[in-house]
Amino acid sequence: MFLDLLFFPVTGPIGGLIWIGEKIQERADIEYDEAENLHKLLLSLQLSYDMGNISEEEFEIQEEELLLKIQALEEEEAENESESSL
Repeated sequence: MFLDLLFFPVTGPIGGLIWIGEKIQERADIEYDEAENLHKLLLSLQLSYDMGNISEEEFEIQEEELLLKIQALEEEEAENESESSL
């Protein structure tokens, strides 16, 4: 306990940097998972259409929704990268 207080000026900032790094990693994992899941849904939709389980109209509507979500996610990632480079 005493050593923790004594070394806090040195270990405090390091602990803060570690915490920030962990939060950045968590956010990156979440975004990667979102993009991966959207691509899997798009592939699943294509397979359903190819097998004749859904109509062409339904396929086009759902495909457009998924592509818009993927595009929005990619734009958000690009904005985050440009903000972090400033």
